Amino acid sequence: MKDYPISLLCRIAGVSKSGYYKWWKKADKVKDEFDILLIAEMFFRSKQKAGFRTIKMKLLTEYGIIMNHKKIIRIMKKYGMTTKIRRTNPYKLAARIRQDNIVCPNLVNRNFKEQNPNTVYSTDITYLKYSGNTAFLSVMLDVKTSEVISYSLSDNLQMGFVIDTINSGIKKYPTDNLIIHSDRGVHYTNNVYQMLLKNNNIQQSMSAPATPRDNAPIESFFGHLKDELDYKKCKTFEELSALVDDYMYNYNYTRKQWSKNKMTPIEYKNFLLVS
Repeated sequence: MKDYPISLLCRIAGVSKSGYYKWWKKADKVKDEFDILLIAEMFFRSKQKAGFRTIKMKLLTEYGIIMNHKKIIRIMKKYGMTTKIRRTNPYKLAARIRQDNIVCPNLVNRNFKEQNPNTVYSTDITYLKYSGNTAFLSVMLDVKTSEVISYSLSDNLQMGFVIDTINSGIKKYPTDNLIIHSDRGVHYTNNVYQMLLKNNNIQQSMSAPATPRDNAPIESFFGHLKDELDYKKCKTFEELSALVDDYMYNYNYTRKQWSKNKMTPIEYKNFLLVS
């Protein structure tokens, strides 16, 4: 047990160290109590959103504890620690209407893992409701590394904030042979948007109608953002903007991801570029 943070376990369990050692000598069943407490602490600290992979990773990265994933699953199932499942927003699906503007073929075809960094970006818009108001967030994401390349927050749906997102991203990482993938929303079939991509030698790719999986990286990102960001508590647009800024920085530089070798998006990109 020398790898376990004894003082932390005792504090969580509400027992003294001497009491801890008495418990430890009794039986394996008692030893499991501390693992249960650790898993429960991780689970409820995440607002009941952490799955077994996240808990396993956090136990290792935060406390240096290696725990078998089967044990974590068993304990979570036994004590009813079921993660909350995000559901598709019906209002967003209903808002997707057919456009008469030019649509483009799907050049990505869900081959997200086969790409290299800074070759395929995914972009979309989501809304954030706070204090009776609605803000709109445009984000561009690298499908390989999950790095947030650029983003823009707006209090309206005019084209400006989408154009700002693209301009900021291509200035940050100038690159050739770039593909930007989106759905068929009004902003992405707009002539101004399409000319911007064409003038910068960027290939435009679009999802098929009513197929959010075609743009899965950005859909997943928005789901996590809405789960983890307490945006509904914001009182002003400026407060929301500051909260979004902090989230984006932490997402890129401090939030480790199981599917990215337990690295942050920036760490994972650097790892791929030197491999």
